[in-house]
Amino acid sequence: MTVSAVEYLRRLEPGRRPDLPDAVAGTVRLDMREDGRTEHWYLAIADQQVRVSRSSDDAELVLRADREVFDQIARGQLHPAEALMRNEVIVQGDIRLFMLLRRIFPGPSHARHPRRLPSTAGDRR
Repeated sequence: MTVSAVEYLRRLEPGRRPDLPDAVAGTVRLDMREDGRTEHWYLAIADQQVRVSRSSDDAELVLRADREVFDQIARGQLHPAEALMRNEVIVQGDIRLFMLLRRIFPGPSHARHPRRLPSTAGDRR
């Protein structure tokens, strides 16, 4: 998949996302740096929904990184936590909201749910 973070955010469908906890609400701003400019994307999360807009308003969580880092996250090539551990993204604010990003952005294509066993494990008894 060669989608960029900007394309992914533009295509993010409105509506209920059952993978998001219904008790969590907050705002996230993504600051994407490229060629000396910063592009701002604003995510409002509430009632298992994500509303995307372009805004530099204050948010409860702000992530700053090069646009390529966000592109890799949007393509499922880089987990947000991995980017944080590599110091490729700066996180400021409510870290609980940071953990929701793995549910908003796609994971790696080879990933599986942590509670599901691989299909070959069923043969081992």
